[in-house]
Amino acid sequence: MKKKSQRIKAIVDIKEMQEKKALEVLGAAQRKLMTMQAQVDGLITYRQEYRNRFNQLGAGGSSISNLLEFRAFMDKLDKAIVEQEMTLVEYQAEVLMKRALWQDLHHRTQSLQKVCDSALSEELKSEYKQEQLAQDEHSSRLVSRLL
Repeated sequence: MKKKSQRIKAIVDIKEMQEKKALEVLGAAQRKLMTMQAQVDGLITYRQEYRNRFNQLGAGGSSISNLLEFRAFMDKLDKAIVEQEMTLVEYQAEVLMKRALWQDLHHRTQSLQKVCDSALSEELKSEYKQEQLAQDEHSSRLVSRLL
């Protein structure tokens, strides 16, 4: 029969694997979030650059059709940015949930590890006491034989 610490250690090992997997998932989600943020930032930068270029070109005057095309393109660009920002907010919430899951698993693993360490400590104390009793008994038998 396995000792209590060995049984708990098996559970700790399983929890550590779950925690590691959750951490990997969290890392991947954070990298994707950073990529999405960079895309949104890129769209915003592009919109500003496009507006500046159009203003420079249009400083001397622009036709109505150019203004209408610019406005239509800016509207599409603004809509794309808003959609990307909404997606970004949703994904930020998902990353927060994944972080909370990892933290929960991490805390559970640490708690189980403490229980395992405590059980191992108790087992070592018990073994030490048994060895001490065995040595005391052996010593008393030797003394009684000599007398």
